[in-house]
Amino acid sequence: MVDKNLSMSSFLTLRYIEKPGVDFTKKLRYRHPTLPAEDDRILVHTAQDIGDEIGKQLQTIRGRYKKTGILLSGGMDSAILASFLPGCDAYTFRFLGGDYQKEELQRAEAFAKYYGLTLHYVDIDWNTVVENLESIMMSKGGPVHSIEPQICQGAKQAMDDGVDLMIIGDGSDYVFGGMDQLLSKDWTFDEFYHRYIYIKPEEVLKEPVSIRYLFERYRQGNGIDFLRFMDVVATEESYGSYSNAFFTAGLDYFDPYEKLKMAEPLDLHRIRSGESKYLIRELFRMRYPDISVPNKLPMPRPVDVYFADWKGPTRPEFCDDIDMRKYKGNQKWLLWCLEKFLNMVDEL
Repeated sequence: MVDKNLSMSSFLTLRYIEKPGVDFTKKLRYRHPTLPAEDDRILVHTAQDIGDEIGKQLQTIRGRYKKTGILLSGGMDSAILASFLPGCDAYTFRFLGGDYQKEELQRAEAFAKYYGLTLHYVDIDWNTVVENLESIMMSKGGPVHSIEPQICQGAKQAMDDGVDLMIIGDGSDYVFGGMDQLLSKDWTFDEFYHRYIYIKPEEVLKEPVSIRYLFERYRQGNGIDFLRFMDVVATEESYGSYSNAFFTAGLDYFDPYEKLKMAEPLDLHRIRSGESKYLIRELFRMRYPDISVPNKLPMPRPVDVYFADWKGPTRPEFCDDIDMRKYKGNQKWLLWCLEKFLNMVDEL
């Protein structure tokens, strides 16, 4: 079913199209990711359990491929995976000639050195983003997350090096309590709705469609089951970005965290006391006893720099009086990418 207005509103609200079977246009089908089956999840109780299961999974999956790579950031999730891949080829994103988030680069270099990985930089600039954009939008059948062009570029570079399997560590945040800001309190329904959404469609679209119905599924009186919401909605949005980028490049990937599940409920008190992903922190200390646990940072991308002077969308679907000063770089990306996708569709 084609519903352009719902699709635009869903993308701006959630960064993906929530309703299966709904497309922007009859020219392209929107592609949703295949999520891990609940019955296949592996229960883990301790940091040691996590390490043991990661090791088993990596040993099994690597036997099916000739050469393995890893997307290595300066965070503890990919660092832990790297510790099980000595001698592997690691790929780290580098922006603006290395001047952007230098600390992230230095930590990735330290992790690679610790376990003897061969580190490759994937240099990303605005031209790289634009060059990859159309192909990943065509694959998805819609506009995309701002990390997708760089992931696609990293996958292409790794393939040129002979890599046929890439290891990633995206799923840890969703399995082990890494979304600490969203876990920081017991939200009322309205608080969580306004905190979670990226852009309110009614502020920028002439024919907005409310996506509030999705949040209503998780309502509990005046509150909301935010843990279940994040386990379903946030997970699909994130997995869809990685899945599409690698699909577009034509490279297989594997995330050992995806199949894991905590045997006990998250200890929200520990998370709210500053111990987000407390089991992962413990495992990091076990694997890197000489290195301090790094602070959590999202995958780097200098969107604030990219869109510092952008004046906003001009297509007729958008409002004429959008105050762009109120939006940050990641929000501007959503507006810019949506407009680029609509322009691309017109030309098909």
